Amino acid sequence: MDLLRTALLQIAPCGSQEGNLKKGVEYCEKAKEMGAHIALFPEMWSCGYDICSRPFEEWKKEAVPADSSFVRTFGELARELSMAIGITFLEKCGSGCRNTLALFDRNGERVLTYAKVHICEFGAEADLMPGEDIYVTDLDTPLGSVKAGAMICYDREFPESARILMLKGAEIILVPNACPMEINRLSQLRARAFENMTAICTCNYPGTVPDCNGGSNVFDGVAYLPDLPGSRDMCILKAGPEEGIFLADIDLSMLRRYRESEVHGNAYRRPEKYGLLTGRDIEEPFIRSDHKR
Repeated sequence: MDLLRTALLQIAPCGSQEGNLKKGVEYCEKAKEMGAHIALFPEMWSCGYDICSRPFEEWKKEAVPADSSFVRTFGELARELSMAIGITFLEKCGSGCRNTLALFDRNGERVLTYAKVHICEFGAEADLMPGEDIYVTDLDTPLGSVKAGAMICYDREFPESARILMLKGAEIILVPNACPMEINRLSQLRARAFENMTAICTCNYPGTVPDCNGGSNVFDGVAYLPDLPGSRDMCILKAGPEEGIFLADIDLSMLRRYRESEVHGNAYRRPEKYGLLTGRDIEEPFIRSDHKR
């Protein structure tokens, strides 16, 4: 079996960028000791997502460029540990800020920079700049190349995000998160994994962080196996509320065999029938009247 070990760093921020850097490095080193191939942080680790409870003009000062020493440290660490790292940060981007993930492979190469496309415009994130696109990359691992992409928190609530990632070839989707993991959000993630035949790994903050409850989770994307009657539970990990490193082994061989034979994903799509999803000239009656789009 080709087991890709993912470490979800369900840890609480320290109240300063320097403290978060030190703690982040420490937990990546622990994840490597536990045999991880990928370590993933919760959303906006550089400053902690709870900054959104403060005025934007105050917390935008904590943004860092994508090539800052904070971010580069994790690239260097990825190379030293020979382990991929998905580090999240509030990115300084021109005169604005973005909610961003940088993914470094085990050689320390930055293979993906993804900024949250679906920002929470109904709250403090309204002042952030949305990302420009949804990307998939080839992630070098000890098991060979893996097609990886990302969603960040609220992106999860739009089926289009995971669908595009699937159509671009994603086998695994990394999801930094900062909100309560309750039955409906867990159901969203299960549905995204099921309908796209992708593994989905979500890393949340622990219950000690305001408006978070842990519950980091992994769905491996395989709903059926030939030797099992009916469907199987795709959830191979659901953490409790406590702080810690939570590991999940994703069977890539099983996932790839499943994707070659099952009926989901892009197998029987009818894109010629989906014009309403992209037609900008069509009235959308359910959009809230106060939406700024």
